[in-house]
Amino acid sequence: MVQHERCRSAATLSKSVAADFPLHESDSMTAIDDAQQANRRFAEDYRLGQLPMRPAKKLAIVACMDARLTIEPALGLKTGDAHIIRNAGGIVTEDAIRSLLISHHLLGTEEWMIVNHTDCGMLTFKEEELVAKLRAQSKTTPVTPVHFHAFRDLEENVRHQVRKVRSHPGCRATSGCGGSSMTLGLEC
Repeated sequence: MVQHERCRSAATLSKSVAADFPLHESDSMTAIDDAQQANRRFAEDYRLGQLPMRPAKKLAIVACMDARLTIEPALGLKTGDAHIIRNAGGIVTEDAIRSLLISHHLLGTEEWMIVNHTDCGMLTFKEEELVAKLRAQSKTTPVTPVHFHAFRDLEENVRHQVRKVRSHPGCRATSGCGGSSMTLGLEC
């Protein structure tokens, strides 16, 4: 029951933080407002706080942030089975490595998986084009990120991300790192 009460407090805290930093001037509901309301309802019935912090399957996954990807059901996982680290393109960045190292060395994951997918937005642009667009909009060259990690070949990108993980000295202690690409069924 203590876990349940803590979840309610977290929902209340998010509301007070949102009040301190309003995101919009209008009185109309935004997607963030909708999400915060849904979170309050979710927190009232949350019952997974008793799950251990360590993932049950000792698996960590780096996956694309694409809203169409539902990683857990696609891989036969449920809440608590794996750490899922998401970013644009499922790229093994410095921050993804940081998360993988914490996942392994502090939270016991033993296997890592890279998941990319067809119809990925990272396949649709060139790095230079995005930098030029940002420069034109802001009238200055963005300092960060240094790279957006756009790619042209999905399968080669998966291989490249797996090589990045396997070559990192702090990552060699895991029992395995593999990668795959998921096909998104798109209907026109």
